[in-house]
Amino acid sequence: MAGDALSDLLKTVRLTGATFFDIAAQDPWAVCSPSPSSILPRILPGADHLISYHVLTAGRCFARIVGQEAIVMEAGEVVVFTRSDPHIMSSTPDLGADPPTADVLEIAAASQIPFPINYVKDGAVSARLVCGYLACDALPFNPLLEALPPVIKAGDVEGDGGWLGQFIRLAVSEVAEKRAGSETVLTKLSELMFVDVLRRYVESLPPQHTGWLAGLRDPHLSKALALIHDRPAHGWTLEALAKESALSRTVLAERFTRLVGMPPMHYLAKWRMQIASELLSAGNSNVANIAAEIGYESEAAFSRAFKKMIGVPPSAWRLGVRPAPGSGSDEASETEGEPAVTAAN
Repeated sequence: MAGDALSDLLKTVRLTGATFFDIAAQDPWAVCSPSPSSILPRILPGADHLISYHVLTAGRCFARIVGQEAIVMEAGEVVVFTRSDPHIMSSTPDLGADPPTADVLEIAAASQIPFPINYVKDGAVSARLVCGYLACDALPFNPLLEALPPVIKAGDVEGDGGWLGQFIRLAVSEVAEKRAGSETVLTKLSELMFVDVLRRYVESLPPQHTGWLAGLRDPHLSKALALIHDRPAHGWTLEALAKESALSRTVLAERFTRLVGMPPMHYLAKWRMQIASELLSAGNSNVANIAAEIGYESEAAFSRAFKKMIGVPPSAWRLGVRPAPGSGSDEASETEGEPAVTAAN
């Protein structure tokens, strides 16, 4: 799999994590997820997408998106809600619960360690969970989010010697010992855990599966994606990309479009704009430098392409203005054969 493409995407969309809750529960119990709008500003201000995860470190429980069928979980497993849909963790499949109050979220966000929630009255603990969140940018282009199902469960209840098992053991240790720096350790662990869950999901995909992650698994397309991500400012043509990927122009165009969901030059154009949007949000470069960095010879050409695809000009994006749904064009500024704008090497 093209680790470079995945790593580049995760860096560009500003993936970052936070762990908020350490839950000890006694049957019967249920916990409802807080709304994304109440969590995102506390993790990554300005981000527009929230991912929730729950690691079951002891016991047994059920996880479900509200209104959908519950998923059973055993100790050693993690469930990831990739779109942070309203969901409930509970001791039985049908228990309901209210989301945490704003006061609890404020205290949890300010804590240097996972905020403890105790649902144990006078009996033994029946389940323990470490619950956390990942934030990232979904706009203007995050092909990973589009390729993921709403829920992913991973782990090995018989004991996992891989990274996921190590994550669970380290998370339990950090929560229990409450050492200095636990918040930072758990934040980084959650990010690494998510990457491992992604790898497992990619490995489990059936051969007929399509989407960006399926493209990563294809040896030729993974090479093409890695080249685009590694050298977005290069003057790529379909012929040059096909040659580097050891495919013909026709085969690359057909296979890329079928698996990834768009032609290679379209993907290149969208990826360039994703990089540009991140640089604009960072505010450290002027528009002319950003244009050159992603392969445009002139600021004017870049600005036209950005507004056409994204729906607002670069200056507005930098100020935090986001386009109304449907205001941008999904058409690439590059044609199938040659870039519409001469790209810098």
